[in-house]
Amino acid sequence: MTTKKVRNGWMRVIGLSFVVCLLSFSTVWAQTDPIIMTVNGEPVLRSEFEYSYNKNNSEGVIDKKTVDEYVDLFINYKLKVVAALDAKYDTLQSFKDEFAQYRDQQVLPLMVTDADVEEEAHHIYDETVKRIGPDGLIQVSHILLRLNQQATPDEQAAVKARVDSVYKALKAGADFAELAKKVSQDPGSAQQGGLLPFVQHGQFVKEFEDAAFALQPGQMSDIVQSPFGYHIILMKERKQLEPFEFHHDGIIRFIEQRNLRDRIAEQKIDKLVKADSTKTKSQIMEQKAAEFAAKDSDLKNLIREYHDGLLLYEISNKLVWDKAAKDEAGLAKYFKKNKKKYGWDEPRFKGMAFHTKELADVQGVKDCVKNLAFDKWAEKLRTTFNNDSVLRIRVEKGIFKKGDNALVDSLVFKKDTTVTKLKDYPFNDVYGKILKSGPEDYTDVRGLVVADYQEELEKQWVAELRKKYVVTIDKEVLKTVNQH
Repeated sequence: MTTKKVRNGWMRVIGLSFVVCLLSFSTVWAQTDPIIMTVNGEPVLRSEFEYSYNKNNSEGVIDKKTVDEYVDLFINYKLKVVAALDAKYDTLQSFKDEFAQYRDQQVLPLMVTDADVEEEAHHIYDETVKRIGPDGLIQVSHILLRLNQQATPDEQAAVKARVDSVYKALKAGADFAELAKKVSQDPGSAQQGGLLPFVQHGQFVKEFEDAAFALQPGQMSDIVQSPFGYHIILMKERKQLEPFEFHHDGIIRFIEQRNLRDRIAEQKIDKLVKADSTKTKSQIMEQKAAEFAAKDSDLKNLIREYHDGLLLYEISNKLVWDKAAKDEAGLAKYFKKNKKKYGWDEPRFKGMAFHTKELADVQGVKDCVKNLAFDKWAEKLRTTFNNDSVLRIRVEKGIFKKGDNALVDSLVFKKDTTVTKLKDYPFNDVYGKILKSGPEDYTDVRGLVVADYQEELEKQWVAELRKKYVVTIDKEVLKTVNQH
């Protein structure tokens, strides 16, 4: 064999080995998030199943499931979502709006970088400097003697005489802070010796501001009259705003406390929309959500969970929850078929305990509802006895067991118990009937029947979905859940 043939042979071997290694690497890489199942032909990755399983079986969950136990619950969930998509629930405007609002709440904060926050901080600082202007900030102390604008001449003269006296004392050397604590009628500053915080132009009434900004540190004003009364002002300090670095941390806290990150994000989105006139804001947000989700599996799962959860709510409400609650014929039929499960060990009293102002109304209450269906009693009693400002009767209506109501216990169940009389309603009685072994109608236990009927409809619906849609599970991948 020639050297050339040998070299070519080795090259083929090396080339083949490289291809094998490359294919092996690609296979391993692809399997880092393998398909754990398909639902109606749509693949479900292991990461999605793990996210759902771990979230619903975290610490603190009472009824924890094993992975195998959770599979059926997860499949049922995915089947309902597929059914909702087939029924076009995702095309409803109400769904689109609510989902977009939630998605944007997750995405908008991610649009804002540290550099964006710094830029906004500089902008806030620059705007503040501009508002303050060349006169800078001042801090003054003042003494206020209040004067009502509707004061009589005598009242005005009395306040003026008092402020003149205070002013003379200050000019004679009295301590400004001590005098402010004693006589100033500005409760916010008096206890601080009249000291006010640093302010800029526009934060005082004009009369006060003009006098204050005309002073230099250590100077005291003449008596100044404003709509609040008479002031004596002492200039404490004048300054320009400190450099940006001095206020940096405070401005950042301000941005966070006021949720200005959302405003920054909105501004960035607006710029993107202006830069690409072919896309709407909603399309830009959808694009950004996809970009962030591609880099962050938790975000991807969170957004998908909300998307699917909304669909699940909409279709479940229509086909199960709301349907069961409104299907009176279905509830009655279900109750009749399953009446034994709603029996009770001891009798119940179906009726009312009532209290009246007048003795004559005791029989009147009974006659009022004598031939009415139980669910009509309340309205009939209200319109007959309590239809104006005077409440003639007080009523507790329902299905009572022993211990629920003292009056029922005493008069119906013949228990030795103390009945507390209601003030202004001295006459007490009960009306209704004893149900010995169980409810006579589904309305007597409506809440329980609705819940059970909903569960029945859910089982039927899931069974139909299991027949309609094909589900395949990769048992080998299932074994690796939380084990890789």
